[in-house]
Amino acid sequence: MSAAEIRPATEADLPSVTAIYEHAVRFGTATFELVPPDLAEMTRRFRALTDGGFPYFVAVLDGRVVGYAYAGAYRPRPAYRFTVENSIYLDPSIHRRGIGLQLMQRLIAECEARGYRQMIAVIGDSANAGSIGVHVKTGFALIGTHPSVGLKFGRWLDTVMMQRALGDGATTVPTGDPGRR
Repeated sequence: MSAAEIRPATEADLPSVTAIYEHAVRFGTATFELVPPDLAEMTRRFRALTDGGFPYFVAVLDGRVVGYAYAGAYRPRPAYRFTVENSIYLDPSIHRRGIGLQLMQRLIAECEARGYRQMIAVIGDSANAGSIGVHVKTGFALIGTHPSVGLKFGRWLDTVMMQRALGDGATTVPTGDPGRR
């Protein structure tokens, strides 16, 4: 496994983040976006997440941002405030080197520290064995599959739903609101 520096993302990282996501949109099925967002849109999204108190990390290898992961609101209604949805994307040149696992482990730990209780993964394409594998390795369970809900590259794609408890999970009722530390 390659050792990468996992650290909080900054706006200076966003050109690299944008390039990684652009590749995923143009050539992959992990995201169902069809048109890659530009740097301005990725900056808007980054600010919305970090201003909302959600964690956002990058993986740096040999001085270069090679991946990123963040958590955001699972759904907007207040009853979901203790549940986050994760996203993780890697530069294709570093797939299968353990960096995705490192990012997920850091993201999970940070979400627990911020008081979140459940993490949901919505994985594009049921053939996405790498992402499914990283989620299984970090304690996620398969919840179900939504068959043929997205159309990309001329074919129907599934989404795989996975879930993991954070901290005490549903064993206790939390007090206060999660988010900022």
